[in-house]
Amino acid sequence: MVSNTIRDYGDRALLLECPSTDAVLALAASLREARLPGVLDIVPTAGTVLLTLADPADQAPTRRRLTRLRIDSVGVDHHPSGEADVTIDVIYDGPDLVDVATHTDMTTAEVIEAHTRTPWRVGFGGFAPGFAYLIGGDSRLTVPRRSDPRTAVPAGSVGLAGDFSGIYPRSSPGGWQLIGRTDAVLWDIGRPQPALLVPGMWVRFRAITPGRP
Repeated sequence: MVSNTIRDYGDRALLLECPSTDAVLALAASLREARLPGVLDIVPTAGTVLLTLADPADQAPTRRRLTRLRIDSVGVDHHPSGEADVTIDVIYDGPDLVDVATHTDMTTAEVIEAHTRTPWRVGFGGFAPGFAYLIGGDSRLTVPRRSDPRTAVPAGSVGLAGDFSGIYPRSSPGGWQLIGRTDAVLWDIGRPQPALLVPGMWVRFRAITPGRP
C-alpha cells in the first residue's frame, strides 16, 4: 500500500513523495496499472510522482484510493533476463572522457567498459523533450558536474553527472561530463511515442567505432 507522503498540489493534482528513484518507478508502474479514475497524467521525477487530475472533486477520492493501492516492486531495481528495451550505439570520444577516467581512477577503456557493461534504467525525464535521466549504472562512474558548464553541447552527446547518465536530444547549454556521442534520435514528434526513452525502460550502451553504419 502507498505509505509515502501525499500532498495536495494546487486543487487539480497530488504529489507523492518517495524515498528513492526505484520507489518512484515502482509507484508509477502500479499507478498506470491501476488506472485510477480522474487521473489525467502520471509524472515521475527523482523523488516524487505527480498525479494531475481532471477535476478538483477528484482530489479527495483519489487520495483515498492511493492509500489502498498495493505497490508491486518486483523487478524495479534488477535488470530482467533478456535484451534491453533500447540499445544505444556510442562513439566514445567525448571531450571529458580523460577527465572522467582521472576522476574515477580508471583508464578510458575501463570507463567505456563500465558504461556499456551495466544496463541503465530510465528513471525520469526532464530538462528538454526527450532527455532521460538514466539510473542504476556502474557506481564507479559517479562524477560531479563540470565546474564550468558549456554554453553549447552538441545534440547526441552522451554524458555523466552525479549518479546519472544521459543523452542530449538537441544542442543546448549543459554541465554534464561528456564521454561520447550517438546518432540516436531521442525525440521525434512523428513517432507514435515521441520520446525514445521513457521511464521504466532498460537501456544498454554499445561502443562502436567511427564510420560504422
